[in-house]
Amino acid sequence: MPGLDIIQEASRQLVICNACRYCEGYCPVFRAIETRRDFQQADVFYLSNLCHDCRACYYACMYTPPHEFAINIPQILAAARMETYRRWSWPAFMGRAFKNRGVTVVLATGFAALVAILALLFLPPEKLFVAHSGPGAFYEAVPYAAMVAGGLILFFYGIAVWMRGGASFWRETRSALNERGSWKALAAAVGAVLGLRYLKGGGPGCFYPDERPSSVRRVYHSLTFWGLASDFVSTTLAFVYQDFFHLLPPYSLTSAPVIFGGIGGAALIVGTGGLIWFKWRSDREPALAAAGGMDYVFLATLGLTALTGMLTLFLRATAAMGGILVLHLACIAALFISAPYGKFVHAVYRTLAVIRYEVEQSKPHATAGH
Repeated sequence: MPGLDIIQEASRQLVICNACRYCEGYCPVFRAIETRRDFQQADVFYLSNLCHDCRACYYACMYTPPHEFAINIPQILAAARMETYRRWSWPAFMGRAFKNRGVTVVLATGFAALVAILALLFLPPEKLFVAHSGPGAFYEAVPYAAMVAGGLILFFYGIAVWMRGGASFWRETRSALNERGSWKALAAAVGAVLGLRYLKGGGPGCFYPDERPSSVRRVYHSLTFWGLASDFVSTTLAFVYQDFFHLLPPYSLTSAPVIFGGIGGAALIVGTGGLIWFKWRSDREPALAAAGGMDYVFLATLGLTALTGMLTLFLRATAAMGGILVLHLACIAALFISAPYGKFVHAVYRTLAVIRYEVEQSKPHATAGH
């Protein structure tokens, strides 16, 4: 895209798509552009986060390179999406992580190494590298306060960065449409997000890893999404068991925290592994190289967190438990500190984009544009 910035090039391509409309109905992006006559920065930022990168439009389009129109909607919207991640990052200098995956890698590995070093320096070997059993066995190896304090700080820091970015998204992507929506529109948006409705690629599935439609990406994405949700439920239940019922871990294999944690961990391992494999095999033409690197870092960190969590469960009665637990906590630290500066942020902006889309679609007689 020499000589043109991202917004100009995205606007050029979207105007052509709006005139052609061959891909009408493929995904929410093409239904959203029908209410616009031209595309300013706010429109491009909104549409880029509404795009689920199913690539159906790329393989259906008659005007992709080497045609002189050079239409590549998945790639240009991915570039605009990366720009929104950088633009709404906080603190501002951390926005470079979205341009250079090395920043995220250094940040994640640095915090993981810090956790491991602190554990080796301050936890006595006779506690860390011996077998423990009975209630509170985990805390014999690593004190409860040490586990919780750092995790809560990083967790709420990430939430604060996401909320700030979400507010920026909502403010900067305002359109000429009436912003007020109904509860029905909000419910439709929540259903679309939880059901991954728009990962269907216009019907038969996303075009991964090549130009043949398949549901495999949606399956692996669902495993990752619901695996993460299941692990969150497991952690919440463990909190309830400990602080309300005064039952200390480790819990039995038939307990609710272990069941949800085991299902979630297995789903995350399979889901992240599958997404990495199919992303590696996928067509590079409609992709943005920088986005691919960010995806790999996120998926690898999430997958390693799940894997070390499962190893902690399997080895909890052995002398290896303390070392594996420290490794798991190090992976959690890496995941939490990199979450605001990696692919995880797409969950925030895409959810808000889907909400905005459902609000727009609930007003069939409204018109937008500039």
